[in-house]
Amino acid sequence: MKILHTSDWHLGHRLHDQVQTQEQGLFLKWLLDTIISEQIDVLLIAGDIFDTGTPSTLSLKMYYDFLVQLHASNCKHVIVTGGNHDSPGTLNAPKELLETLDVKVVGKATEDIADEVFKLTVKGESIVVAAVPYLRDQDIRKAVAGEQFDDITERYKTALIQHYTAVAEKSEAINTEGFPMIAMGHLFAVGGTISDSEQNIYVGNLGHIGAEDFPNCFDYIALGHLHRPQIVGGNPKVRYAGSPVILSFSEINQVKKVLILRTENNKITEVTDREIPRFREVLRVKGSLVICEEKLQAVRSNAYELTPWVEVVLEDEVQNALGAGEINKMAGTLDLEVLKVTLNSQRTIVGLEELTANTQHIKELSPLHVFKMKCEEMEFDLASNKTVLDAFNEALQIALDN
Repeated sequence: MKILHTSDWHLGHRLHDQVQTQEQGLFLKWLLDTIISEQIDVLLIAGDIFDTGTPSTLSLKMYYDFLVQLHASNCKHVIVTGGNHDSPGTLNAPKELLETLDVKVVGKATEDIADEVFKLTVKGESIVVAAVPYLRDQDIRKAVAGEQFDDITERYKTALIQHYTAVAEKSEAINTEGFPMIAMGHLFAVGGTISDSEQNIYVGNLGHIGAEDFPNCFDYIALGHLHRPQIVGGNPKVRYAGSPVILSFSEINQVKKVLILRTENNKITEVTDREIPRFREVLRVKGSLVICEEKLQAVRSNAYELTPWVEVVLEDEVQNALGAGEINKMAGTLDLEVLKVTLNSQRTIVGLEELTANTQHIKELSPLHVFKMKCEEMEFDLASNKTVLDAFNEALQIALDN
């Protein structure tokens, strides 16, 4: 049996207000072709299918069209789990209909843990999959009045580990013949490397677990959330597939991949990766105005199928004031699009009032960073008022979960 692990499609994502449906559509076509050419039997999608809980009609159409086309291929089973960007209601609404296409959907933690565990059989070979979605705090843990943030952190982590223990026990209960067992998840595992585009789904250390916290009975852990393909904590059976397209300028040097597992004689015999081609050049140029103009002129517009997107970082403070206008004027004569111009001197802005005047930069800060800056501006000693920070972290976690 051959199994393909992917995640974090983020259909409908915008990179600095530029919609990415073109490259996402090309990825889905490539994925379908790869599934056919590689003779993939099972597809696992580990969360964040959509970029928002209210995906556009086009994003939904891309998703459903892909699943319909996949049903006509050699792929016999698909399992979709929800991520922190996904709306459980949106994913779960058509789940009974999608069952007719051999697609199983787990949009959120289920009341009966058995509903997250599936035995899949293809041509006489079987696997057991624990399809664990993104686990929201309120889905797996009861709140306690007056609890401190440190208590919330520890209790949530305990509940998360207990959830994986429960699906492991259920998986073992139906796995009477020693078939390979795979768990899915959408979370941050300690040891993973993040980029700018990943929203920190757990405030502070809330929900951070290590590779060693997953039950040993699983032969492979198929994770989503981090956009860089990677092995977690040096354990080759715990892996992130990563996002299929570049979602942030911090990801421009990443090689995007899908992971392919092969099973034989009730064992996972190999895990290999397949590089996803780039459909658009996304790059960053740095230097003085003159150097950046030279680098822009050197960009090969025909290197990839779609028009190049560029971030320009101007490092000559003397020319910064007029540099952005010059860059945008020049870009209009080239076959590329400059999505962002960063003036190096702006990175030293300190006051929150000054910072909020530049919305381009306020969007790049985390909510916690902005909160701490506001406290500094108001001369509020956050270090000696830990309960205030606890309250903010709890409110932020609730906001992120909803």
